[in-house]
Amino acid sequence: MIEVKVDMNFDRAMFGSGPGAAAAANGLNIAAERLKALSVPLTPIDQGPLSAGTSVIPATPGNLLAKVHNDTVYAARQHEELGWKHTSGRQAKYLENPAEENAQELMEIVAAQIRRAMR
Repeated sequence: MIEVKVDMNFDRAMFGSGPGAAAAANGLNIAAERLKALSVPLTPIDQGPLSAGTSVIPATPGNLLAKVHNDTVYAARQHEELGWKHTSGRQAKYLENPAEENAQELMEIVAAQIRRAMR
């Protein structure tokens, strides 16, 4: 299994259990879905279980952590093997690279949801 956690290290005291926590969870889930959308086109083997196996484990107001993961038995190996050749546009680090390259966008998605709720 391979997973990338969309975790912005929120302080629970910042939100309590009110609308801020719900907005943060919603933002994390939208960001996780965005990361999934960015990663699937990079996933080795464009048809089949590896691409189809990518999913989001959503955050909740009580657990502000969303995960993009793939539990296909060979997902971790495909992700980590930098020397393997892939068809054009496909790559190893298919979750990690888009998370790093789009970190600002993903954070802004979460921040926008929180701003809307705190108005």
